Amino acid sequence: MTDQVNVELTQDDLAALQGLKEASEKVKAELGKVIVGQDEVIEQLLIAIFAQGHCLLEGVPGLAKTLMVSTLAGSLHLDFNRIQFTPDLMPSDITGTEVIQEDKATGGRSFKFLPGPIFANVILADEINRTPPKTQAAMLEAMQEKKITIGGQDHTLSPPFFVLATQNPIEQEGTYPLPEAQQDRFMFKVFVRYPSFEEEYHIAETTTANFDPQVDAVLSGDDIVRLQGIVRRVPVAPHVINYALRLVRATRVLEGDAPEFIQEWVSWGAGPRGVQYLILGGKAKAALEGRTFVTTDDVKAVAHPVLRHRVLTNFNAESEGINSDKVIDKLLETVEEKGEMSRENALAFAG
Repeated sequence: MTDQVNVELTQDDLAALQGLKEASEKVKAELGKVIVGQDEVIEQLLIAIFAQGHCLLEGVPGLAKTLMVSTLAGSLHLDFNRIQFTPDLMPSDITGTEVIQEDKATGGRSFKFLPGPIFANVILADEINRTPPKTQAAMLEAMQEKKITIGGQDHTLSPPFFVLATQNPIEQEGTYPLPEAQQDRFMFKVFVRYPSFEEEYHIAETTTANFDPQVDAVLSGDDIVRLQGIVRRVPVAPHVINYALRLVRATRVLEGDAPEFIQEWVSWGAGPRGVQYLILGGKAKAALEGRTFVTTDDVKAVAHPVLRHRVLTNFNAESEGINSDKVIDKLLETVEEKGEMSRENALAFAG
């Protein structure tokens, strides 16, 4: 089974992986011209892009979320659209609509499709929880199917297609929180935190001066699509899949082997998408570092953004000040790594 799934990488693939490592460093350098700090957030965004996933970003206003995404799109030579979600936003405001067009020569009329802002490579869905469920659903359909349907006609979205949705955690009045099943469509839930004192000093110093850095494009859309395919072919050893599977299954309260603290603090655990995204995230992280094998450390590195919106805590946890991240911390301490490979054996497995 493993031989059928893990297709051997060619010499061209290996060269492309090394090029991806160099390109990711260049992307981070270009972002560093504009964005101060947020290294972990930037790395998680890059992992999600090359794993063909979407991100749900949570942070208070003013942390440069929009600037970060638009700069990332510019450094990757991708089309970028920002959609500001409001209570009166309609699905057609996102997807586009059909209008009646008259042919002046013949007098005949026909429908013409006018594309909406969803037709771009990178979409910032700003404050997605401020729009009603029917509009949220239109966005999530495009994320899942990579196409939209208007008047019975399918319109395919051009790859690569990446959605970054933001939520404001401090203001919930007049919002429509995404249901857990819809949050599950996002590969990562990423927290954008306040900068450090030194970083904020640098922000204050540069942004209040005549400061206009130019960002250069590092990769094209075609390059990204090709590298996404290579990331999928990065081999994963059975013990890594086993570890990711045991992590996810340990979050399920109804499973007999769930740890005691899970039964005490968790109301609902992660589904199969959790395992899929742990593996894909591990593959993308390894590829961004130029490696042709995935380790359990790669799985651990993406465990928090993958699982934090898939592990739902109960009242007992909330009363004790326990959130999903703390549950995941304890989970990583509890679930053992069985059959861990040495680096040499992992290299041999990768061929």
